[in-house]
Amino acid sequence: MTQTITITNEEIINEIKLSCKMPEIVEQIITRKAIENAAKEAGIEVTNEALQQTADALRLMSKLETADDTWEWLEKFSLTLDDFEQIAYTNFISGQLANHLFADKLERYFFEHQLDYAGAALYEVVLDDEDLAIELFYAIKESEISFHNVTCQYIEDKELRRKGGYKGIVHRKDLKPEISAAVFAAKPPQLLKPIVTSKGAHLILVEELIQPNLDDKLRAMILSDMFSEWLKQQIELFEIIQ
Repeated sequence: MTQTITITNEEIINEIKLSCKMPEIVEQIITRKAIENAAKEAGIEVTNEALQQTADALRLMSKLETADDTWEWLEKFSLTLDDFEQIAYTNFISGQLANHLFADKLERYFFEHQLDYAGAALYEVVLDDEDLAIELFYAIKESEISFHNVTCQYIEDKELRRKGGYKGIVHRKDLKPEISAAVFAAKPPQLLKPIVTSKGAHLILVEELIQPNLDDKLRAMILSDMFSEWLKQQIELFEIIQ
């Protein structure tokens, strides 16, 4: 038998506190206010057409192909159409503000930080046993077993195992320092000696090192990084009054 339950706004706020998520929520509120204030100061205007395009992009990103999909998604997150429009508005002014603040500084930032955006095509197996990792390393080197066979035997995640441990193109800035140093000193294709971190012993095959090319995709990534850094600085400047 289905039972009904009433949840009040006060209970929701109390649950946020008890789940220790209040600092995260407060930071998100500050972030939104910082963006809105800066966009207003910059004179960024929002047209109905721009807002509609942003809303369409949001629906596409969330795979909301029909009106019913959209209504179900709104209901799932207890949102109204006005709330959805507010999300679209914030996304639009965020993008415009990022361009306003950093578009003319992007190339200089890239040349100053281009090592951070160097990439590497990696295959990886993480083992709990360092001795086993070393044993497998030498077994692969001596052609007693292939790296692919190692991934099939020792990777638990089904999707990663299907990909043979392929991690994709990983950027220097996204790797732990001890792993980054070894990866970008490699001469691909090269199997690295096991590297031990808090996650375990990493057995890494470096397939290719990729020098950064300032294309549209990398421009978007750098712009996002610059904007994120700016937001962190803005959050530190805000004084919270409750």
